[in-house]
Amino acid sequence: MAKKIHVKKGDTVYVLSGKDRAKTGEVLEVFPKTGRVLVEGVNIVAKHRKPRRMGESSGIFAEEAPIDSSNVMLVDPKTGEPTKVGVRINDNGDKVRYAKRSGNDIDVITAAKK
Repeated sequence: MAKKIHVKKGDTVYVLSGKDRAKTGEVLEVFPKTGRVLVEGVNIVAKHRKPRRMGESSGIFAEEAPIDSSNVMLVDPKTGEPTKVGVRINDNGDKVRYAKRSGNDIDVITAAKK
């Protein structure tokens, strides 16, 4: 069953816990089935690869691994501080994500039907 995740691809997030605590990065991918997110520059792991065809490089490569979505918090685009995310309907009838700390709108989820 898919989990509801409070961040979306392209959001800037602040890491709350783990070995990369206090780092910020952009969300590269969201995995709703497992409730995890892939954040740029966070949770770097070593992957060992052997060549599959001629000319392909092999060796040890560093890449990001997913972390649980509960360990990240959205960074408010206007203030730059970590904040909780809320959803409300604005005056036009649009469903909007907003930063609970400052009250600023982040983005429109669904536009009102006309």
